[in-house]
Amino acid sequence: MPLAILCAIMPAASTPAQRVAKRRAALRAQGLRLVQIWVPDSRAPGFAEECARQAAIVDKANRVDADLTQFTDSAAQEFNEHLEGLEVEHRT
Repeated sequence: MPLAILCAIMPAASTPAQRVAKRRAALRAQGLRLVQIWVPDSRAPGFAEECARQAAIVDKANRVDADLTQFTDSAAQEFNEHLEGLEVEHRT
């Protein structure tokens, strides 16, 4: 009587690249797209000093130009109202 040998065929484990591709495909199917951007490294030497320099420029501009301050305050208020409207729409 011949011996029958059964071999269980295991699916090959997916590679990290395959898992990433699968995840990205699922996100694309949800209507999303990948966006990558470069941003300043907040750990870099001089970063805090550059932030302070730019903030001082903005502060000086705000002090000199009252219309600019009114404009930015108004824009911020409109933006906040817009966000609040989106939140209400999302809850309903």
